[in-house]
Amino acid sequence: MPTLVIPSPGSPAHPRGTDVRTGPTWKDAPYPVVVLDAKGTVVGLNPPARLVLTVHHDGGGPRDVVPSWLADAHRSLTDETDVTPAVPRAAGEIGDRFFEAHPGPVTDEGVVWWLVDGTGRRRAETSLRNAREQAEIRAMVSSTLLASLNVPRCAEVAAHLAAEHLADAALLVLPPVGRRHPVTHALRGGPAEHTSLQFDARDVPGLAEALQGFPPVPARWIDPGVLPEWVVPAGFGGPVGSVIVTPLPGHGVSAGALILLRAGTERAFTPDEEAFARLFAARAGAALSAARLYSEQSAITATLMRELLPPTLESLHGVDYAGRYRAASDHERIGGDFYDVHPGADASQETFVVLGDVAGKGLDAAVLTGKIRNTLHALLPLAADHRQVLTLLNGALLTSHHTRFATMVLASVRREDRRVRLRLTSAGHMPPLIVRADGRVEEAATHGTLVGALPSVTVRTAEEVLAPGETCLLYTDGITEARGGPLGDELFGEHRLRQALVECSGMPGEAIVERVQMLAAQWLGAGSHDDMATVAISAPRTAPPAGAAVGGDPRGTP
Repeated sequence: MPTLVIPSPGSPAHPRGTDVRTGPTWKDAPYPVVVLDAKGTVVGLNPPARLVLTVHHDGGGPRDVVPSWLADAHRSLTDETDVTPAVPRAAGEIGDRFFEAHPGPVTDEGVVWWLVDGTGRRRAETSLRNAREQAEIRAMVSSTLLASLNVPRCAEVAAHLAAEHLADAALLVLPPVGRRHPVTHALRGGPAEHTSLQFDARDVPGLAEALQGFPPVPARWIDPGVLPEWVVPAGFGGPVGSVIVTPLPGHGVSAGALILLRAGTERAFTPDEEAFARLFAARAGAALSAARLYSEQSAITATLMRELLPPTLESLHGVDYAGRYRAASDHERIGGDFYDVHPGADASQETFVVLGDVAGKGLDAAVLTGKIRNTLHALLPLAADHRQVLTLLNGALLTSHHTRFATMVLASVRREDRRVRLRLTSAGHMPPLIVRADGRVEEAATHGTLVGALPSVTVRTAEEVLAPGETCLLYTDGITEARGGPLGDELFGEHRLRQALVECSGMPGEAIVERVQMLAAQWLGAGSHDDMATVAISAPRTAPPAGAAVGGDPRGTP
């Protein structure tokens, strides 16, 4: 190891005296300068160098040792023989400062090493590098977290990223569900795991405040020794040495809290790391809040959707029912067309069927559709009087804020022996079509004014009887007004619909509505279209078993 020889005042620095140590070239330089002979012994240094090396040895240890990085650089320079040595890249720390060492010419007397203080530049480069890394992490975290709108998956990703980039372990504590908190924890290099725990948040310093959205407690104020066992995940390496507890800010309310753990063998969290942890928590909180909001909205939408979707139809009281619905947009499930079947209390009571079409399409039309269906459901006790039902519904629509109107067909259905008796009332809608057993297609003699546009409604009710194997088809104008064909601009029209129904003679109602929808879809091709709804009411070909009640359970099969 090279030794540091500090000459006494008034005596020569070297007994022989050399050119490298004479003159003002290096002794009077403002930079620290160290002269090492061929063996690495310090044979000279100027006052700045003397001060730097003295400070370097204040922490203890021998004072005659220069930094190892400088000794290594000098050795690599002086060990070369018979060739021109390459100038080594020498840099390292002396105390709390960082220096770059630049050698002068190599002579028999030694080498002059000029030490340039690069502490400021190194710190600036380190800060810039850290800022770039943090910016990359923030961008990656934001894009990764926002890629999922599922709360458990979002919490899993946040815990995993926090463990990989911020600490040795991370825990996400979400707001309580009942008396238990959902907790997601992850160790660096391992997967995230979900659990549900019951605990007192006050047992963890700063956790109760973080769950309420208050500012975080500084890490230096938290004693790792007071942490409860549930905070430290299984497999954590050694005792906890440093802890961060920070809130996860949400949309107006706290989305939870983030706990970061660093092992005792690692360095403590710095103020910069705490600030970065808060930035990470802000992004994680925003992502979790968005995921929770999306989940709540999805649950609400699913609940409302169940009420707006057309029902599944089946046999009731000895009568076969079938229905099909196609929304105007393929990505939507609801629109302005609707149908409902309300069974009577028993086979002796009429089943009330309604098919309607609200002006417009999409969600706005679906909202009014839901209101009409709910109103009709409330008017079921009056269902035997079609005119009164339509009059009351018309008044309800005129007094609402909606400016849309609707057309519809009402049908009261009851089986009598092997036949099915119908009372049909059209309110501004296309009359139902009757498919007879012999192939004829007849139009029911009913008509009336639309609902929700005029002060009163005028309707005419028609009575029809279906023989076994015959069907009454109710449909919306989305079928007949489907625009397509060879040139893409021709309506499907009532004529084609009637011709298709002629070919459907004797077919079950389920097959008829399937074929009508299929033909309309083929006619459309890839073109746009309105909502399309069809309902078939059929008299079964076979009679019910002897002694059995016609229709059976109103909500089941006969």
